[in-house]
Amino acid sequence: MSIDIQTKYGQIEISNEVIATIAGGAAIECYGIVGMASKNQIKDGITEILRRENFTRGVIVRQEDEAVHIDMYIIVSYGTKISEIAHNVQSKVKYTLDQTVGIAVSSVNIYVQGVRVTNP
Repeated sequence: MSIDIQTKYGQIEISNEVIATIAGGAAIECYGIVGMASKNQIKDGITEILRRENFTRGVIVRQEDEAVHIDMYIIVSYGTKISEIAHNVQSKVKYTLDQTVGIAVSSVNIYVQGVRVTNP
């Protein structure tokens, strides 16, 4: 599945994997994010932090009519305010996708899959 954009020069097709990679890269830059989690974690029961090349496993891109919805599965660091982190990720992902790809995202749903405690 891909997102189609019609311009005066022709048609552009953007793969959902490209959008997921851009969204994951934008999210990981936010303060308080340790990493992305696998969206299959509920089935597996194990939280794993995904490396940069596997961001698409932690992001789901859905297109309903003309609206684009993104579901993100993240792991946050201990001692941070989860609601602020989620809001920052939502804002950053919407802004980055608008500036990079030129699509307006209707919703960014954040699913916190774990909290990582780091040793001082």
